[in-house]
Amino acid sequence: MNETSDMKDLSASHTDGSGSTMTAPHVAFEEDHRFRRVVEYAPNAMILVDAKGLIEMVNAETEKVFGYTRDELLGQPVDVLVPDRFRHHHAGLRNSFIAAPGPRPMGPGRDLYALRKDGSEFPVEIGLNPIAEGDRVQVLAAIVDISDRKSRQESLEKSLQEKEILLSEVHHRVKNNLQIVHSLLDMQTANVKDDLAREILRDSCNRVRSMAQIHQTLYQNEDVSRVDFNYFCDALINSLLVTFNTNPDLIRFERDLGSVSLPIGTAVPCGLITNELITNALKHAFPGNRQGTISLSATEIAPNQIELSLTDDGVGFPESFYIDSSSGLGLQLVELLTDQLGGTLDMHTRNPTRITIRFTIKD
Repeated sequence: MNETSDMKDLSASHTDGSGSTMTAPHVAFEEDHRFRRVVEYAPNAMILVDAKGLIEMVNAETEKVFGYTRDELLGQPVDVLVPDRFRHHHAGLRNSFIAAPGPRPMGPGRDLYALRKDGSEFPVEIGLNPIAEGDRVQVLAAIVDISDRKSRQESLEKSLQEKEILLSEVHHRVKNNLQIVHSLLDMQTANVKDDLAREILRDSCNRVRSMAQIHQTLYQNEDVSRVDFNYFCDALINSLLVTFNTNPDLIRFERDLGSVSLPIGTAVPCGLITNELITNALKHAFPGNRQGTISLSATEIAPNQIELSLTDDGVGFPESFYIDSSSGLGLQLVELLTDQLGGTLDMHTRNPTRITIRFTIKD
């Protein structure tokens, strides 16, 4: 035997695990047989389609999922498994895949549906894998019926929607009840002759109203679990300016409110703090028709780190003032609520007066 014929014999045969010699056609047959067995026993529906979209192979799971027998599908266009409303796009999408084959999911980000023999549709996920044999390209599609998952997801979404509606109604009712309390306190204030008692009742009215505004903001918000603090502050500022009959020619109010969103557990104490800070400035910073500016800012200085600050250029606090020794309920309440938030309170008593609270949002 010459060297050339030896090389030909070697290139046309190899041994299997037992040492027996296998010819190239035999190897190809074994590989094809192994491939068909893998496809047949796959847990998902598997369909092999040629470049024209004709079905060349299906597995047992395909028969089970789609309701067709194997003989009914072989040689048929794969479009028989595609709902009518999607068929006019399918050929173009298939041609695009053949032109640039590569493993990928079909229609990522879109809802996909398949069609059973009985005409019913069901949601699916489809993975596409090209199989090249010379110039011939086939597509192996792995199809997963996600009906159960879709049903669970829809049930969950429905349950969440019902809970959101319920929460919205709760916020609405709480807001209404707080407004009733506010109205009763307001009526009582009008009948009180003592100036100090009237001031105490008015401050209580404002506190109740600030809490009612939190729930009003939640009721009007799409996300009933979080408060748009910018929206809340705008409403609170406007109501307090009216309550104290503030002259806009004398006192200018500036606001720098970023996109701060607070969960309800944080929004209520933060809203009460804001109410107390603004109330204190309107009542005490500008005596005797003094002119000045009040500035409120709320910013997210780091992820979930909020800084709330109120500044005014009024008369300031007495030099000997310490918030711990303050007899005023408002500032005591600010300190108490800051502790409730787990935050810190910094105070600059004059030129300008600035109170800054920093805290971490805890969902």
